[in-house]
Amino acid sequence: MTVHSVSDVTRYIKGMFEGEEILSDILIRGELSNFKRYPSGHCYFTLKDAGASMKCVMFNGYARSLRFTPENGMQVIAGGNVSIYERDGAYQLYVNTLTPEGAGALALAFEQLKEKLYAEGLFDEAHKQPLPRFPRRIGIVTSSAGAVLRDIHKVAKRRWPSVQLVLRPVLVQGAEAAGQIADAVRFFNETYPVDVLIVGRGGGSAEDLWAFNEEAVVRAIYHSRIPVISAVGHETDTTLADYVSDRRAATPSQAAEFAVPDAVELSQYLNGLCTRLAVGGRRQIERCGTRLTGLTERPWQRHPSLLLSAAMQRSDRVAERLHHAVQAQRLQARHRLAIVLERLELLNPVRMLYRGFTVVERDGRTVSHAQDVAVGDRLDITFADGRVSAVVDRIKEQEHGT
Repeated sequence: MTVHSVSDVTRYIKGMFEGEEILSDILIRGELSNFKRYPSGHCYFTLKDAGASMKCVMFNGYARSLRFTPENGMQVIAGGNVSIYERDGAYQLYVNTLTPEGAGALALAFEQLKEKLYAEGLFDEAHKQPLPRFPRRIGIVTSSAGAVLRDIHKVAKRRWPSVQLVLRPVLVQGAEAAGQIADAVRFFNETYPVDVLIVGRGGGSAEDLWAFNEEAVVRAIYHSRIPVISAVGHETDTTLADYVSDRRAATPSQAAEFAVPDAVELSQYLNGLCTRLAVGGRRQIERCGTRLTGLTERPWQRHPSLLLSAAMQRSDRVAERLHHAVQAQRLQARHRLAIVLERLELLNPVRMLYRGFTVVERDGRTVSHAQDVAVGDRLDITFADGRVSAVVDRIKEQEHGT
């Protein structure tokens, strides 16, 4: 019996796997677990169901085409071929396609990125910019071929002939489209400023419109200092560019309508304002004329002296009231003065002398009590009609009770 090496047996089994047609192009349904993506871009994970599990690898060349982010617990359908990994001697599935079961890969990728950017605040209304009322220059990011550019040019020039349209041609689908669209938005912001941007393309499948769902495009629009109008696909189509743009248009033609005013409507509006102004001016003149006529027909207009007569009468009444007030104040003042003089007269010491009282002084000071003098003191006594001097020879004090 021949003895074989481990490598020989492993290679033989690998050849058996690769020789089986059913294992060379197979679709396998299962639940994702242990998913890990390495810096190299290669993805390693396990597919499992209730009864078994299978190791899987998806190399970077295939992983780059994934539109969604695989997550543990997700039900998927993996396509590829089953073979042996010789180093470990274990079979595994080499995956070249991976599709979420139920929702499509694009729909899932759309929802995943939408949820992520929404959480970051890229779709908040607070970041929306108003569109300029009268733009002079409009930047257009779309393909140079197709009806989109013609529709925008036709509608914009019809509504506002003086507007300048500047095209930055880009691919609108395919692997390079997202990068070109994002670069075009940055070009207008950094190199060739315009008043407003229209970013869009015509209708198509979800795959055709996918460039406008790419994160690079969404972030470029979010960071644009120029207001952006999104015009992608038809009215029923929705992309992430619609959510982040300052205004979403259902069609490219509607985007042009949003971007520029209608000169005809504006002219009609201005004519209406002029008519209202003229009518209002005439009415104002008529009101002022009626008021002037009423003023000229008043009596004082024919007899100007009537204007002064009322003022003169008011002046006379005021002067009369003032005169009476001054007289009353004077009488009151005189009455108060008389009362004060009478009180002062009653307190006059000379008046007391005429009533029989005298003033006794010693050495120039008034003496009020007998005990304030002594025998031999010289006193000066003032009467109402003169003054005498006397010497005290006896003091008699008044007895109490007498």
